[in-house]
Amino acid sequence: MFVSLAVVTVVMSALLLVSAGAKSLRTRHITEQMSTLGVPQSMMAFLISAQVAGAAGAIVGLWWGPVGIAAAIGLMLYFAGAVTFHLRVGDRKGASPAAVLTMASVALTVLHVATL
Repeated sequence: MFVSLAVVTVVMSALLLVSAGAKSLRTRHITEQMSTLGVPQSMMAFLISAQVAGAAGAIVGLWWGPVGIAAAIGLMLYFAGAVTFHLRVGDRKGASPAAVLTMASVALTVLHVATL
């Protein structure tokens, strides 16, 4: 079970850090997408921090389970919010990856609880 937890943690953390890096570069694609979703530019630092904290918490959670559970729950909320924002503006195409990451966060939570 721990091997599954480690694999999901590493993959999720890598995806989160890549996404945070893309947001921090504020590429035209990211800026346009956030504008379409109605996310103000002032929230970008918060979103980047949330992703980095989620990745760090998930990694630390491999050694300290309660931190991993808290990080996984935070990631579930983060990605559920992303799904909501995409669906609110009718962006079903953009909601799909966020929904997959929400489910991956649920799996991460279950794996952390199962390995306590």
